[in-house]
Amino acid sequence: MTGTPEDEVLHRIENGVAWITLNRPEAMNAVTWDQRERVIALLAEASADPAVRAVVITATGKGFCAGADLRGSPGGAAGGERIAGDVARMIRLGAQRLITAVLDCEKPVLAAVNGTAAGIGAHLALACDLVIAAEPARFIEVFVRRGLVPDGGGAYLLPRLVGPQKAKELMFFGDAVPAAEAERLGLVNRVVPAEELEATARAWAERLAQGPTRALAMTKQLVNASLDGDRAAALAAEATAQEINMTTADANEGVASFVERRTPKYLGR
Repeated sequence: MTGTPEDEVLHRIENGVAWITLNRPEAMNAVTWDQRERVIALLAEASADPAVRAVVITATGKGFCAGADLRGSPGGAAGGERIAGDVARMIRLGAQRLITAVLDCEKPVLAAVNGTAAGIGAHLALACDLVIAAEPARFIEVFVRRGLVPDGGGAYLLPRLVGPQKAKELMFFGDAVPAAEAERLGLVNRVVPAEELEATARAWAERLAQGPTRALAMTKQLVNASLDGDRAAALAAEATAQEINMTTADANEGVASFVERRTPKYLGR
């Protein structure tokens, strides 16, 4: 029995943190078209809502996300006949929009990976700004096992995290990468026992939510763009970002607190 998008993607806001939880544990949280649309919308809402200052993406059950569930996805010609352009359009409108929504979210996004993250599920985690994984978690570039090219930004994300040679190894063989190995490779920031995952994610996210939100947004943008342009462009973007940031209340508070030798109180503005 299929639930509603609201049932299958849970959402709550606590202490300035938006929690987005994939909730199809019986399908190892393989993500449907409707779920993708809801996650994309929730990330856009988080960007625009000053009350949200950090985001956590996690899941219920034993799997974080087993990839894309394409059953019932829009696309294709009438009668189910596939014509040239259908697959590329489906990927652009689906997997790529999901990954882009994470990368472009104006709040820091943390992945709390509770279990297997495969295919687009792995890329969803790796697109996040920080990744905490439970010890049982695994990351799998599953595409090659199906005779497919990695999509959902995988060939963009992986080389930036582990370098081109290691990225090719992971994508060519499709072997499962245990959480501890993922941490060693730089795919994961921290590995914790499963029972500590939610508490650790909450502590990190709430710490981010107490930070200078606009400065974090611009820092995220600078880092994400740093490998795509040349040095001159990166330095120009950095100077512009700092110019804009110095107009924020949090920047003024940060400088004032330093001068007054006190702990800053950031408001996210």
